[in-house]
Amino acid sequence: MMTLNPFPSLNDPQVLADVTAMSDRYEKALGENILHELDALFYDGAETVRYGVRENLYGFEEIQAFRRARTGGSPPREVLRRVVTAVGQDVATVDLEFRRIGAEKIGRQSQTWFRTPDGWKIIAAHVSLMGAGS
Repeated sequence: MMTLNPFPSLNDPQVLADVTAMSDRYEKALGENILHELDALFYDGAETVRYGVRENLYGFEEIQAFRRARTGGSPPREVLRRVVTAVGQDVATVDLEFRRIGAEKIGRQSQTWFRTPDGWKIIAAHVSLMGAGS
């Protein structure tokens, strides 16, 4: 017996494919510290928020300044698991677990993407590291 999705607006295959590709672009840009690409992936507006491991950034300009001030970029990491969820045609979330190379703590990243006239953009992001024993 086939089960029908009670929420047909969830996980449209094309939206999942598009946002997964954007997440791949983000991971490549992050790993290679390609600042112009990271800038292009975030929505350029005061509404954009990024909570990091040690910083809270409000608005595109604060996020951009943070990236430029961080010597060497983000520490290298390995993605352990990723879940992409599409909510309708214009919003999706990307949640992943990662481990920084040479570290034991597990990191977590959540992003909210939305479709703009210029393509998919991140409007909210949160990065955290799990404590010892977590």
